[in-house]
Amino acid sequence: MTITQLHYVLAIAEHRNFTVAAEHCFVTQPTLSMQIQKLEEELDILIFDRNKKPLQLTEVGEKIVAQSKSIIFESNRMSDIVHQFKGFMGGEFRLGIIPTVMPTLLPMFLKTFNIKHPKINLLIEELTTEELIEKLKNGHLDAAIAATPLKDIKIKELPLYNEPFVGYISENHKLYEKSTLVVEDLDPDNLLLLQDGHCFRESVLNLCNFNSSRKEKFEIKSGSFETLIKLCNEGFGMTLLPYLHTLNLHAHEKNKLREFAEPKPAREISLIFHQKHLKMHIIEALHSTILSVVRGAISFHDVKIIAPKQSKKRI
Repeated sequence: MTITQLHYVLAIAEHRNFTVAAEHCFVTQPTLSMQIQKLEEELDILIFDRNKKPLQLTEVGEKIVAQSKSIIFESNRMSDIVHQFKGFMGGEFRLGIIPTVMPTLLPMFLKTFNIKHPKINLLIEELTTEELIEKLKNGHLDAAIAATPLKDIKIKELPLYNEPFVGYISENHKLYEKSTLVVEDLDPDNLLLLQDGHCFRESVLNLCNFNSSRKEKFEIKSGSFETLIKLCNEGFGMTLLPYLHTLNLHAHEKNKLREFAEPKPAREISLIFHQKHLKMHIIEALHSTILSVVRGAISFHDVKIIAPKQSKKRI
């Protein structure tokens, strides 16, 4: 039995197809099949039921997959311990970021982090919160940046900053003349939101206590704040923006911004990772770098954190 064979088992269990699993493992399909057959012969069991489409795990195969995950994790932990002992800060580090944070935060810290840690190869992927959590749990990401709290017992959170919500109001809107907003000002019939799947949308729904199944005048299929801003510029109501998205607006657009009265509604942005964390020295370095660059750009104390809307506690 080898670690490589166990990697192949997990790949097949994930993709339910020998050919696709082989492609993801960068080996030929006959090579992968031969290794799985050798493992099954060594253990004198069948891990996969090849008669079912798609491929299914046998009862004992389910247990083999669970144990394989633990063995591979502990193997990776051993390498991690050695790297930390030697003070080595390098290698690949897979980082996921939610779409409403990626365009504002990433340019702020990426160059600084690369200069401080040139041997670390950051592999960055833009994903929704649900996708981030899934990939953290199955080991396809080392860490992620998302809105918190997530209330997931398997996910650890290191807060980075609190980002207030800011109103962006068209000139013909009834709230345009107000200098400061309160939550009670928000009207669900005149509030433009991002499409389903974005945690910022869920936070706004939570803030306003809206029903996410409400009927809107038209359906937005864009995940872009830029689209919402343009619609407001054309007179279609108002929207809410995260504070960092307001910094690079044009002067005439900044005239449409309205802050909330204190305590300002805000979202908490955190660096998140699996409870059985690996590469903690890199996670801490990333956390420290981001804190150092955002401290001067965003600093709000009297805020009320609005969590992404949760249907149930994750386990």
